[in-house]
Amino acid sequence: MLIGHVNPQTRTVTESLVVGVDAGATSTRVAVHTLTGTRVGYARAGAGNPTAHGLAKAVAAVADALGPALGSLDGARVVASVAGVAGHVEEMVPELAKVWAAHGISHTPRYVDDVTVGYAAGSAEPEGSLLLSGTGAVAARMAGFEPAAIADGLGWLLGDAGSGFWIGRRAAMAVIEALDRGAPVPGAPGQDHPDAGDVLAGLVVSHFLGTRPPDEPREAALRVVRLAQADPVRLAALSSLVGRAASDGDPTAVEIVREAADHLMATLHRVHVSGPVVLTGSVLTSEGPIRQTVVELLAGETVTTAGDAAGAAAWLAAREVLSEADARARHATFTTAA
Repeated sequence: MLIGHVNPQTRTVTESLVVGVDAGATSTRVAVHTLTGTRVGYARAGAGNPTAHGLAKAVAAVADALGPALGSLDGARVVASVAGVAGHVEEMVPELAKVWAAHGISHTPRYVDDVTVGYAAGSAEPEGSLLLSGTGAVAARMAGFEPAAIADGLGWLLGDAGSGFWIGRRAAMAVIEALDRGAPVPGAPGQDHPDAGDVLAGLVVSHFLGTRPPDEPREAALRVVRLAQADPVRLAALSSLVGRAASDGDPTAVEIVREAADHLMATLHRVHVSGPVVLTGSVLTSEGPIRQTVVELLAGETVTTAGDAAGAAAWLAAREVLSEADARARHATFTTAA
């Protein structure tokens, strides 16, 4: 798909704008930059994954963010756009074109998946690999900023090994199994503060049941199960608690961390050949034992951490109108959050 190019007779680098979209499972971000990389607009809205939330809701989320991001800026100044969308649905392309036109932008955004944007958020090298662990997990080998091979990313129900959901599910399973066997309920009346051996249980029970859970173990287990079944993806929020518990020496949490890291490395090794490895997703960009273990296992590789994904999408758009040298030189300006 052809998109606009700068006409040096009518545009200047500072007058022209590019737009980047990062539409994910939990939120949507839109960044507006000049071709120098300077951010001049940024806004957030709700979930923008059309597969998970439906086409209409995803398009509405992008529209809700684009308007405030542009603000008083003239849409006619936009010369290129890239929309990185989790849950690729081709029907979204003409719908986004309508949104862009409503803001006076004549060029339809180039539609790519979130893997492409995630990788570009961490590297200006066209060849390399991405390792993502957030709610889900996927690895990709990149060639020319396009996915050349994909591993996992099969969804939380049957895949995404080492993801936040996978980690949280393992933690919840371990805790409810212990409760089902009669282990004391952490935080229940009369129970002592958890020691290093059951920190994870205390965090999981508190996450689901608050500060006053039932004192009968079986009842506590069943309540956790019911809440998890009502909103399975909620389990992904437990991944940060697993990291906290592992840092405190909880043996179950330490084991889960190591298993998650091993799964992520196995997924990466299915696709990685050479070049940098970009870490992205909340699990791998947050400091803690999970990220630390993965980084240690990647010793000998060039490892980078993804920056702002919406800014990376804007940078990918700018690559269409800049020289390769200028695009490389301005990568950090685009992808470093303001």
